[in-house]
Amino acid sequence: MDQAEIYECSIEKSLRIIGGKWSFLVLRELFFHGKKRFSELKASIDGISSKSLTETLRHLEEHEVVIREVYATVPPTVEYHLSRKGEAFNGILHELKKWGNDWA
Repeated sequence: MDQAEIYECSIEKSLRIIGGKWSFLVLRELFFHGKKRFSELKASIDGISSKSLTETLRHLEEHEVVIREVYATVPPTVEYHLSRKGEAFNGILHELKKWGNDWA
């Protein structure tokens, strides 16, 4: 094990997974509004490009925060929803929302 890994802060590890520019907004949408398709996510997050949304969803999926479900329709339907790991982020989103209401 690398010496840096031994002393790595859990906040740093968390930010590597959740800290992307758009991650919090994707999580917000999925947490507060449930399953969404790509086009619905894009429409609900002001200013996000298709490329940024794709990269964010892939990153969150790789880290098992978001689940991508593909349905055998023509054309295929793809929906995104939070995994159990993503749902565990619930308290943090509520606190962030509260902080924003109080201070931002």
